[in-house]
Amino acid sequence: MNLIPLPQNVEVFPGLAALAAPVQDVHNPAFGPEGYRLTLRDGTAVVESSSPAGAFYARQTLGQITDEHGTQLPQCQITDSPRFPWRGVMLDCSRNYFSTEFLLHFLDLMALHKLNRFHWHLTDDQAWRLEIPGMPEITGSGSHRVDLRIEGPPEPAFQGTYSADDVRRVVEHAASLHITVVPEIETPGHVRALLASHPELACRGKPVDVAPTYGVHDEVLCAGNDEVFTYLGKVYDYVAALFPGSWVHAGGDECPKVRWKDCPRCQKRMADEGLADEEALQGWFMKRVAGMLADRGKTMVGWDEILEGGCSPDSVIMSWRGIEGGVAGAKAGHGVVMAPQTEGCYLDHKAENSPRSAGRLGIATLETGYGFDPVPPNLTSAEAARILGAQANLWTEAVYWGDQVEFMAFPRLCALAETFWTPLERKDITGFRKRLAVHRDRLDARSVAYNPRGFGVRSAGR
Repeated sequence: MNLIPLPQNVEVFPGLAALAAPVQDVHNPAFGPEGYRLTLRDGTAVVESSSPAGAFYARQTLGQITDEHGTQLPQCQITDSPRFPWRGVMLDCSRNYFSTEFLLHFLDLMALHKLNRFHWHLTDDQAWRLEIPGMPEITGSGSHRVDLRIEGPPEPAFQGTYSADDVRRVVEHAASLHITVVPEIETPGHVRALLASHPELACRGKPVDVAPTYGVHDEVLCAGNDEVFTYLGKVYDYVAALFPGSWVHAGGDECPKVRWKDCPRCQKRMADEGLADEEALQGWFMKRVAGMLADRGKTMVGWDEILEGGCSPDSVIMSWRGIEGGVAGAKAGHGVVMAPQTEGCYLDHKAENSPRSAGRLGIATLETGYGFDPVPPNLTSAEAARILGAQANLWTEAVYWGDQVEFMAFPRLCALAETFWTPLERKDITGFRKRLAVHRDRLDARSVAYNPRGFGVRSAGR
């Protein structure tokens, strides 16, 4: 059987058999929240699990077996559970907009690979995509941009918003697949799309446009202005009501301090709070955000920069600049999600070191992602237990359509899914490559526009 991700344990019995009865579910408290045992024997299929999630993953495995073998199934017993509870994918829907229908399809592909956290990047300098009731000005100004690299009329991907109904469809479909949606609302940097409608929330208070270029921009939220937190509170009220999951990602990355250095209100805030410098001011800002989210029943997730000025003890650290932020976070007692751009987790990077390879900024090969261990060896057992899991990130500065998302994600996301699920001692890149050749047929059956070069096919493309 050529399963991806590879189960924890597989025992094959002689002979083949067609299923002669519906799948039988048996509650077995011996299995963890997502674990299961699938037994195929004498024409019957029995699923043992302690939760609906475990039963669901057993059926995903059964579906892969059926895809490969048709009506005559191998007799076997598969005992399985994930290595990590957080197995995530981030899709940037701010830089470019992707339809709700595509997101539902992408969630299906996540479930096929037993991924269970959809990190939905909704706001940034280039667009604010989430409609907020009573605040039409945010998306009215913040969801449209130009791209200075492209001549002619704007691409449809440059504009678009998600209504409450869109979000409910995504959240409900994700829940049916045992996927939790983690929305990201960027603060205090990467906010030019918000400031396009509310320049009074910036230090200088001057009008700005939605950013037409990528990179890091100096205009950020004013840490000395209480109106900023009043406004964020209204946003968080809506986000907390719309997204039932436990986490909200609040950003915290790449926040320049140049405006804060020259802002009388920010300097007064530092003096009033006894803060040594602007890094400490960002720490104060993010702690306040974490408290606001906690008041609404949510745990804040932030990029690893939030460690630099100090952060709330219960905040989850998402380590993206390497593994160092995750190590520091785990040693400081934080829950950690490893998503380092240095270890094959950035799917917007090139898939190979070739001028023909699509992508930007760096190289993230399938082999690098498969070989990544989210638990660094220099952690104690207690620190290692704080590694909640890992995540693939797909930024979309140069990705405009759903087919391109699939091209950049697959088959590299297949490798990362196995890294996130399968025990370290079970992993083997040679065996994975053989199973991947069979898995390609499953992706074909779902019309996935994957990168054929990732399967060793050196054609020009599909």
